[in-house]
Amino acid sequence: MSHAAAPHIHAHIAAAANAQTALLAALVRAPSDNPAGDCAPHAEHTARLLEDLGLNVERHPVPAGLAAAHGMVSATNLIIRHRFGPGPVIALNAHGDVVPPGQGWTTDPYGAEIRDGWMYGRGVAVSKSDIATYAFALLALVENPAKLSGTIELHITYDEETGGEIGPAWLLSQGLTRPDYAIAAGFSYAVVTAHNGCLHQEVTVTGTSAHAAMPATGADALAAATAILSRLYATRASLARNISATPGIGTPQLTIGLINGGINTNVVPDRVTFRLDRRITPEENPAAVEAALIADITHAAADCPGISVTVKRILLAAPLVPTPAALPLAALICAHATRIFGEPITQTGVPLYTDARHYAQAGIPIVLYGAGPRSIEQANAHRADERLNLADLPRATAVIALTLHDLLQPQPHTGT
Repeated sequence: MSHAAAPHIHAHIAAAANAQTALLAALVRAPSDNPAGDCAPHAEHTARLLEDLGLNVERHPVPAGLAAAHGMVSATNLIIRHRFGPGPVIALNAHGDVVPPGQGWTTDPYGAEIRDGWMYGRGVAVSKSDIATYAFALLALVENPAKLSGTIELHITYDEETGGEIGPAWLLSQGLTRPDYAIAAGFSYAVVTAHNGCLHQEVTVTGTSAHAAMPATGADALAAATAILSRLYATRASLARNISATPGIGTPQLTIGLINGGINTNVVPDRVTFRLDRRITPEENPAAVEAALIADITHAAADCPGISVTVKRILLAAPLVPTPAALPLAALICAHATRIFGEPITQTGVPLYTDARHYAQAGIPIVLYGAGPRSIEQANAHRADERLNLADLPRATAVIALTLHDLLQPQPHTGT
Protein backbone atom coordinates (compact mmCIF):
# COMPACT_ATOMS: atom_id res chain seq x y z
CA MET A 1 0.00 0.00 0.00
CA SER A 2 0.99 3.63 -0.50
CA HIS A 3 2.73 4.33 2.83
CA ALA A 4 5.70 6.10 1.19
CA ALA A 5 3.46 8.31 -0.96
CA ALA A 6 1.01 9.11 1.83
CA PRO A 7 2.81 12.14 3.35
CA HIS A 8 3.13 13.89 -0.01
CA ILE A 9 -0.51 13.14 -0.95
CA HIS A 10 -1.86 14.29 2.42
CA ALA A 11 0.22 17.49 2.25
CA HIS A 12 -1.01 18.32 -1.24
CA ILE A 13 -4.65 17.75 -0.29
CA ALA A 14 -4.30 19.83 2.89
CA ALA A 15 -2.72 22.71 0.97
CA ALA A 16 -5.57 22.60 -1.57
CA ALA A 17 -8.39 22.49 1.02
CA ASN A 18 -9.59 26.05 0.42
CA ALA A 19 -9.54 25.59 -3.35
CA GLN A 20 -11.45 22.32 -3.04
CA THR A 21 -14.11 23.92 -0.84
CA ALA A 22 -14.39 26.81 -3.30
CA LEU A 23 -14.91 24.37 -6.19
CA LEU A 24 -17.67 22.57 -4.31
CA ALA A 25 -19.38 25.85 -3.43
CA ALA A 26 -19.26 26.98 -7.07
CA LEU A 27 -20.84 23.70 -8.18
CA VAL A 28 -23.64 23.97 -5.60
CA ARG A 29 -24.41 27.60 -6.41
CA ALA A 30 -25.16 26.74 -10.03
CA PRO A 31 -28.57 24.98 -10.17
CA SER A 32 -28.78 21.70 -12.09
CA ASP A 33 -32.21 20.40 -11.14
CA ASN A 34 -33.39 17.24 -12.89
CA PRO A 35 -36.25 17.60 -13.58
CA ALA A 36 -36.45 19.96 -15.43
CA GLY A 37 -33.20 18.51 -16.73
CA ASP A 38 -31.62 21.43 -18.60
CA CYS A 39 -28.15 20.43 -17.43
CA ALA A 40 -25.79 21.32 -20.28
CA PRO A 41 -25.18 24.81 -18.80
CA HIS A 42 -23.99 23.27 -15.52
CA ALA A 43 -21.73 20.89 -17.41
CA GLU A 44 -20.10 23.83 -19.18
CA HIS A 45 -19.77 25.65 -15.85
CA THR A 46 -18.11 22.56 -14.34
CA ALA A 47 -15.80 22.12 -17.32
CA ARG A 48 -14.51 25.67 -17.02
CA LEU A 49 -13.95 25.31 -13.28
CA LEU A 50 -11.92 22.14 -13.84
CA GLU A 51 -9.96 23.71 -16.69
CA ASP A 52 -9.07 26.56 -14.35
CA LEU A 53 -7.48 23.88 -12.13
CA GLY A 54 -5.32 22.74 -15.03
CA LEU A 55 -7.32 19.68 -16.11
CA ASN A 56 -8.10 18.87 -19.73
CA VAL A 57 -11.84 18.40 -20.19
CA GLU A 58 -13.59 16.59 -23.04
CA ARG A 59 -17.19 17.69 -23.69
CA HIS A 60 -19.56 15.06 -25.09
CA PRO A 61 -22.99 16.64 -25.75
CA VAL A 62 -25.91 14.22 -25.79
CA PRO A 63 -27.99 14.58 -29.00
CA ALA A 64 -31.06 16.71 -28.31
CA GLY A 65 -33.51 14.06 -29.47
CA LEU A 66 -31.95 11.43 -27.25
CA ALA A 67 -32.02 13.75 -24.25
CA ALA A 68 -35.70 14.55 -24.91
CA ALA A 69 -36.53 10.85 -25.22
CA HIS A 70 -35.21 10.41 -21.68
CA GLY A 71 -37.15 13.33 -20.25
CA MET A 72 -34.36 15.91 -20.30
CA VAL A 73 -33.87 19.24 -22.03
CA SER A 74 -30.10 19.01 -22.40
CA ALA A 75 -27.09 17.12 -21.09
CA THR A 76 -23.36 17.15 -21.74
CA ASN A 77 -21.11 14.45 -20.34
CA LEU A 78 -17.56 15.35 -19.35
CA ILE A 79 -14.48 13.14 -19.43
CA ILE A 80 -11.14 14.16 -17.93
CA ARG A 81 -8.32 11.75 -18.82
CA HIS A 82 -4.83 11.79 -17.39
CA ARG A 83 -2.39 9.21 -18.72
CA PHE A 84 0.53 8.42 -16.44
CA GLY A 85 1.76 5.66 -18.74
CA PRO A 86 0.75 2.16 -19.86
CA GLY A 87 -1.43 0.28 -17.44
CA PRO A 88 -5.01 -0.03 -16.20
CA VAL A 89 -7.69 2.58 -16.81
CA ILE A 90 -9.63 3.58 -13.69
CA ALA A 91 -12.80 5.65 -14.02
CA LEU A 92 -14.30 7.84 -11.29
CA ASN A 93 -17.96 8.71 -11.91
CA ALA A 94 -19.92 11.47 -10.18
CA HIS A 95 -23.12 13.12 -11.37
CA GLY A 96 -23.84 16.83 -11.46
CA ASP A 97 -27.64 16.68 -11.78
CA VAL A 98 -29.71 16.94 -8.61
CA VAL A 99 -33.30 16.55 -7.50
CA PRO A 100 -35.23 19.83 -7.09
CA PRO A 101 -34.80 21.34 -3.62
CA GLY A 102 -38.41 21.05 -2.41
CA GLN A 103 -39.69 22.70 0.74
CA GLY A 104 -38.46 23.02 4.31
CA TRP A 105 -34.98 24.48 3.87
CA THR A 106 -33.52 26.67 6.60
CA THR A 107 -31.00 28.12 4.14
CA ASP A 108 -30.76 28.93 0.45
CA PRO A 109 -30.57 25.53 -1.31
CA TYR A 110 -28.14 27.08 -3.81
CA GLY A 111 -26.24 29.17 -1.28
CA ALA A 112 -23.48 26.73 -0.26
CA GLU A 113 -23.70 28.23 3.22
CA ILE A 114 -21.23 26.91 5.79
CA ARG A 115 -22.49 26.46 9.35
CA ASP A 116 -20.53 24.78 12.13
CA GLY A 117 -18.22 23.12 9.62
CA TRP A 118 -21.02 21.81 7.40
CA MET A 119 -21.80 23.07 3.89
CA TYR A 120 -25.51 23.17 3.02
CA GLY A 121 -27.02 23.03 -0.45
CA ARG A 122 -28.77 20.83 -2.95
CA GLY A 123 -26.27 18.36 -4.38
CA VAL A 124 -23.56 19.13 -1.84
CA ALA A 125 -23.55 15.46 -0.76
CA VAL A 126 -25.17 13.76 -3.78
CA SER A 127 -22.93 14.07 -5.65
CA LYS A 128 -21.26 17.39 -6.39
CA SER A 129 -18.96 16.71 -3.45
CA ASP A 130 -17.44 13.82 -5.36
CA ILE A 131 -16.75 15.91 -8.43
CA ALA A 132 -14.51 17.84 -6.03
CA THR A 133 -13.26 14.65 -4.34
CA TYR A 134 -12.20 12.98 -7.55
CA ALA A 135 -10.77 16.10 -9.17
CA PHE A 136 -8.51 16.88 -6.23
CA ALA A 137 -7.49 13.24 -5.80
CA LEU A 138 -6.32 13.30 -9.41
CA LEU A 139 -4.50 16.61 -8.87
CA ALA A 140 -2.71 15.16 -5.85
CA LEU A 141 -1.37 12.34 -8.01
CA VAL A 142 -0.41 14.64 -10.87
CA GLU A 143 1.77 16.54 -8.40
CA ASN A 144 3.24 13.35 -6.92
CA PRO A 145 6.83 12.78 -8.06
CA ALA A 146 6.52 8.99 -7.75
CA LYS A 147 6.17 7.12 -11.05
CA LEU A 148 2.71 5.78 -11.81
CA SER A 149 1.52 3.66 -14.70
CA GLY A 150 -2.01 3.74 -16.09
CA THR A 151 -4.80 6.21 -16.75
CA ILE A 152 -7.32 7.96 -14.54
CA GLU A 153 -10.59 9.17 -16.04
CA LEU A 154 -13.17 11.39 -14.38
CA HIS A 155 -16.68 10.82 -15.76
CA ILE A 156 -19.03 13.66 -14.86
CA THR A 157 -22.54 12.90 -16.05
CA TYR A 158 -25.92 14.60 -15.77
CA ASP A 159 -28.78 12.13 -15.76
CA GLU A 160 -28.37 9.99 -12.64
CA GLU A 161 -31.66 11.29 -11.25
CA THR A 162 -33.47 10.02 -14.36
CA GLY A 163 -31.72 6.67 -14.82
CA GLY A 164 -28.22 7.17 -16.22
CA GLU A 165 -29.11 6.00 -19.73
CA ILE A 166 -27.64 9.08 -21.44
CA GLY A 167 -24.79 9.41 -18.93
CA PRO A 168 -22.58 6.41 -18.13
CA ALA A 169 -24.59 4.01 -20.30
CA TRP A 170 -24.23 6.34 -23.31
CA LEU A 171 -20.51 6.94 -22.76
CA LEU A 172 -19.91 3.19 -22.66
CA SER A 173 -22.16 2.37 -25.62
CA GLN A 174 -20.49 5.04 -27.77
CA GLY A 175 -17.06 3.58 -27.10
CA LEU A 176 -15.88 6.81 -25.49
CA THR A 177 -14.50 4.92 -22.51
CA ARG A 178 -13.69 1.37 -21.49
CA PRO A 179 -12.16 1.37 -18.00
CA ASP A 180 -10.72 -1.65 -16.26
CA TYR A 181 -12.11 -0.55 -12.87
CA ALA A 182 -14.53 2.12 -11.73
CA ILE A 183 -15.45 3.96 -8.56
CA ALA A 184 -18.78 5.78 -8.38
CA ALA A 185 -19.92 8.57 -6.10
CA GLY A 186 -20.59 7.60 -2.49
CA PHE A 187 -22.73 9.12 0.23
CA SER A 188 -21.58 7.53 3.48
CA TYR A 189 -18.44 6.31 5.19
CA ALA A 190 -18.97 2.73 4.03
CA VAL A 191 -17.79 1.24 0.74
CA VAL A 192 -20.85 0.15 -1.24
CA THR A 193 -20.56 -3.08 -3.21
CA ALA A 194 -24.27 -3.75 -3.88
CA HIS A 195 -27.51 -1.87 -4.27
CA ASN A 196 -31.12 -2.45 -5.17
CA GLY A 197 -32.59 -2.28 -8.63
CA CYS A 198 -35.76 -0.39 -9.38
CA LEU A 199 -38.84 -0.86 -11.54
CA HIS A 200 -41.13 2.08 -12.34
CA GLN A 201 -44.46 1.27 -13.97
CA GLU A 202 -47.35 3.47 -15.10
CA VAL A 203 -50.73 1.77 -14.81
CA THR A 204 -53.69 3.14 -16.78
CA VAL A 205 -57.16 1.96 -15.78
CA THR A 206 -59.87 2.76 -18.36
CA GLY A 207 -63.61 2.51 -17.87
CA THR A 208 -66.69 4.40 -19.12
CA SER A 209 -67.95 7.72 -17.80
CA ALA A 210 -71.53 8.15 -16.61
CA HIS A 211 -73.66 10.62 -14.72
CA ALA A 212 -73.17 10.32 -10.97
CA ALA A 213 -76.97 9.97 -10.63
CA MET A 214 -76.77 6.73 -12.69
CA PRO A 215 -73.38 5.19 -11.92
CA ALA A 216 -74.45 1.73 -13.03
CA THR A 217 -74.56 2.94 -16.64
CA GLY A 218 -70.79 3.42 -16.62
CA ALA A 219 -67.70 1.47 -15.63
CA ASP A 220 -65.97 3.12 -12.69
CA ALA A 221 -62.22 3.32 -13.35
CA LEU A 222 -61.52 4.54 -9.82
CA ALA A 223 -63.33 1.61 -8.25
CA ALA A 224 -61.26 -0.73 -10.40
CA ALA A 225 -58.07 1.15 -9.52
CA THR A 226 -58.97 0.77 -5.85
CA ALA A 227 -59.20 -3.00 -6.27
CA ILE A 228 -55.85 -3.06 -8.05
CA LEU A 229 -54.23 -0.89 -5.37
CA SER A 230 -55.59 -3.14 -2.63
CA ARG A 231 -53.95 -6.12 -4.36
CA LEU A 232 -50.66 -4.23 -4.67
CA TYR A 233 -50.67 -3.14 -1.03
CA ALA A 234 -51.25 -6.75 0.01
CA THR A 235 -48.24 -7.70 -2.14
CA ARG A 236 -46.23 -4.96 -0.42
CA ALA A 237 -47.01 -6.40 2.99
CA SER A 238 -45.80 -9.83 1.88
CA LEU A 239 -42.44 -8.43 0.73
CA ALA A 240 -41.42 -7.84 4.34
CA ARG A 241 -40.67 -11.57 4.61
CA ASN A 242 -38.01 -11.45 1.86
CA ILE A 243 -34.94 -10.15 3.68
CA SER A 244 -31.85 -9.79 1.49
CA ALA A 245 -28.72 -11.64 2.53
CA THR A 246 -26.66 -8.58 1.52
CA PRO A 247 -25.97 -6.27 4.50
CA GLY A 248 -27.62 -2.87 4.17
CA ILE A 249 -30.20 -3.90 1.57
CA GLY A 250 -33.14 -4.94 3.75
CA THR A 251 -36.30 -6.09 2.00
CA PRO A 252 -37.94 -5.33 -1.36
CA GLN A 253 -40.16 -2.25 -1.31
CA LEU A 254 -43.29 -1.20 -3.22
CA THR A 255 -44.61 2.36 -3.28
CA ILE A 256 -47.43 3.96 -5.25
CA GLY A 257 -46.13 7.50 -5.63
CA LEU A 258 -48.42 9.25 -8.14
CA ILE A 259 -52.12 9.00 -8.97
CA ASN A 260 -54.36 11.00 -11.28
CA GLY A 261 -57.84 10.63 -12.72
CA GLY A 262 -61.48 11.59 -12.92
CA ILE A 263 -63.42 14.23 -14.83
CA ASN A 264 -65.58 16.02 -12.24
CA THR A 265 -67.22 15.44 -8.89
CA ASN A 266 -70.53 14.43 -10.49
CA VAL A 267 -69.09 12.11 -13.17
CA VAL A 268 -68.13 8.45 -12.88
CA PRO A 269 -64.40 8.48 -13.63
CA ASP A 270 -63.47 6.89 -16.93
CA ARG A 271 -59.70 6.93 -16.49
CA VAL A 272 -57.23 6.65 -13.61
CA THR A 273 -53.45 6.46 -13.89
CA PHE A 274 -50.94 5.76 -11.18
CA ARG A 275 -47.21 5.08 -11.00
CA LEU A 276 -45.46 2.61 -8.77
CA ASP A 277 -41.89 2.11 -7.62
CA ARG A 278 -40.71 -1.44 -6.88
CA ARG A 279 -37.23 -1.81 -5.36
CA ILE A 280 -35.51 -5.04 -6.42
CA THR A 281 -32.94 -6.73 -4.17
CA PRO A 282 -29.72 -8.22 -5.58
CA GLU A 283 -31.13 -11.74 -5.13
CA GLU A 284 -34.26 -11.05 -7.20
CA ASN A 285 -34.71 -11.43 -10.95
CA PRO A 286 -35.91 -8.10 -12.40
CA ALA A 287 -37.87 -9.73 -15.26
CA ALA A 288 -39.65 -12.03 -12.81
CA VAL A 289 -40.49 -9.09 -10.54
CA GLU A 290 -41.98 -7.18 -13.46
CA ALA A 291 -44.00 -10.17 -14.65
CA ALA A 292 -45.39 -10.80 -11.16
CA LEU A 293 -46.57 -7.21 -10.81
CA ILE A 294 -48.26 -7.26 -14.20
CA ALA A 295 -50.01 -10.49 -13.20
CA ASP A 296 -51.20 -8.95 -9.91
CA ILE A 297 -52.59 -5.93 -11.72
CA THR A 298 -54.35 -7.81 -14.53
CA HIS A 299 -55.84 -10.41 -12.17
CA ALA A 300 -57.29 -7.70 -9.93
CA ALA A 301 -58.76 -5.88 -12.92
CA ALA A 302 -60.31 -9.06 -14.32
CA ASP A 303 -63.01 -8.94 -11.64
CA CYS A 304 -64.13 -5.46 -12.76
CA PRO A 305 -66.61 -5.52 -15.69
CA GLY A 306 -66.07 -2.97 -18.46
CA ILE A 307 -62.53 -2.16 -17.33
CA SER A 308 -59.32 -2.40 -19.33
CA VAL A 309 -55.80 -1.94 -17.99
CA THR A 310 -52.46 -1.17 -19.58
CA VAL A 311 -49.11 -1.35 -17.81
CA LYS A 312 -46.21 0.66 -19.21
CA ARG A 313 -42.61 0.28 -18.07
CA ILE A 314 -41.02 3.64 -17.28
CA LEU A 315 -37.73 2.39 -15.86
CA LEU A 316 -36.08 -0.92 -15.12
CA ALA A 317 -32.76 -0.50 -13.34
CA ALA A 318 -30.91 -3.70 -12.52
CA PRO A 319 -29.48 -4.25 -9.03
CA LEU A 320 -25.76 -3.92 -8.43
CA VAL A 321 -24.64 -7.39 -7.38
CA PRO A 322 -21.33 -7.95 -5.53
CA THR A 323 -18.76 -9.53 -7.85
CA PRO A 324 -15.46 -11.25 -7.02
CA ALA A 325 -13.60 -8.85 -9.33
CA ALA A 326 -14.78 -5.81 -7.34
CA LEU A 327 -13.94 -7.18 -3.90
CA PRO A 328 -10.17 -6.43 -3.98
CA LEU A 329 -10.96 -2.84 -4.96
CA ALA A 330 -13.44 -2.54 -2.09
CA ALA A 331 -10.95 -4.05 0.35
CA LEU A 332 -8.25 -1.60 -0.71
CA ILE A 333 -10.53 1.40 -0.18
CA CYS A 334 -11.68 0.04 3.18
CA ALA A 335 -8.09 -0.34 4.34
CA HIS A 336 -7.14 3.24 3.46
CA ALA A 337 -10.40 4.65 4.84
CA THR A 338 -10.02 2.77 8.12
CA ARG A 339 -6.57 4.27 8.67
CA ILE A 340 -7.57 7.80 7.66
CA PHE A 341 -10.90 7.94 9.51
CA GLY A 342 -9.61 6.10 12.56
CA GLU A 343 -12.53 3.70 12.71
CA PRO A 344 -13.54 0.51 10.90
CA ILE A 345 -14.83 1.27 7.41
CA THR A 346 -16.62 -1.76 5.97
CA GLN A 347 -18.36 -2.96 2.84
CA THR A 348 -22.15 -2.82 2.61
CA GLY A 349 -25.14 -2.56 0.31
CA VAL A 350 -27.68 0.26 0.06
CA PRO A 351 -31.40 0.09 -0.75
CA LEU A 352 -31.36 2.78 -3.46
CA TYR A 353 -30.05 2.46 -7.03
CA THR A 354 -27.26 4.33 -8.83
CA ASP A 355 -25.40 4.74 -12.10
CA ALA A 356 -22.86 2.16 -10.93
CA ARG A 357 -25.04 -0.55 -12.42
CA HIS A 358 -24.21 0.60 -15.96
CA TYR A 359 -20.51 -0.07 -15.43
CA ALA A 360 -21.27 -3.43 -13.81
CA GLN A 361 -23.51 -4.44 -16.72
CA ALA A 362 -20.61 -3.67 -19.05
CA GLY A 363 -18.44 -6.09 -17.07
CA ILE A 364 -16.43 -3.40 -15.28
CA PRO A 365 -15.73 -4.06 -11.57
CA ILE A 366 -17.13 -1.12 -9.60
CA VAL A 367 -17.74 0.04 -6.04
CA LEU A 368 -19.13 3.26 -4.59
CA TYR A 369 -17.07 5.53 -2.37
CA GLY A 370 -16.64 9.25 -1.87
CA ALA A 371 -17.19 12.14 0.51
CA GLY A 372 -20.28 11.95 2.66
CA PRO A 373 -21.48 12.00 6.24
CA ARG A 374 -21.61 8.77 8.18
CA SER A 375 -24.97 7.84 6.65
CA ILE A 376 -27.39 8.85 3.90
CA GLU A 377 -29.80 10.07 6.59
CA GLN A 378 -27.16 12.31 8.16
CA ALA A 379 -26.53 13.88 4.74
CA ASN A 380 -30.24 14.75 4.34
CA ALA A 381 -29.88 13.34 0.84
CA HIS A 382 -32.84 14.27 -1.38
CA ARG A 383 -34.33 16.19 1.58
CA ALA A 384 -34.27 19.75 2.85
CA ASP A 385 -30.96 21.00 4.27
CA GLU A 386 -28.77 18.53 2.38
CA ARG A 387 -25.31 18.89 3.90
CA LEU A 388 -21.70 17.74 3.96
CA ASN A 389 -19.22 17.83 6.83
CA LEU A 390 -16.31 19.67 5.21
CA ALA A 391 -13.84 17.74 7.37
CA ASP A 392 -14.83 14.60 5.46
CA LEU A 393 -14.02 16.11 2.05
CA PRO A 394 -10.18 16.02 2.29
CA ARG A 395 -10.27 12.70 4.14
CA ALA A 396 -12.28 11.00 1.40
CA THR A 397 -10.06 12.67 -1.20
CA ALA A 398 -6.98 11.15 0.45
CA VAL A 399 -8.63 7.71 0.50
CA ILE A 400 -9.32 7.92 -3.23
CA ALA A 401 -5.87 9.31 -4.07
CA LEU A 402 -4.05 6.59 -2.10
CA THR A 403 -6.24 3.88 -3.62
CA LEU A 404 -5.51 5.13 -7.13
CA HIS A 405 -1.82 5.35 -6.29
CA ASP A 406 -1.82 1.66 -5.32
CA LEU A 407 -3.75 0.62 -8.42
CA LEU A 408 -1.37 2.48 -10.74
CA GLN A 409 1.86 1.02 -9.45
CA PRO A 410 4.14 -0.10 -12.31
CA GLN A 411 4.18 -3.85 -12.66
CA PRO A 412 7.58 -5.57 -12.59
CA HIS A 413 8.80 -6.70 -15.99
CA THR A 414 8.86 -10.46 -16.36
CA GLY A 415 10.88 -11.19 -19.46
CA THR A 416 12.05 -14.53 -20.75
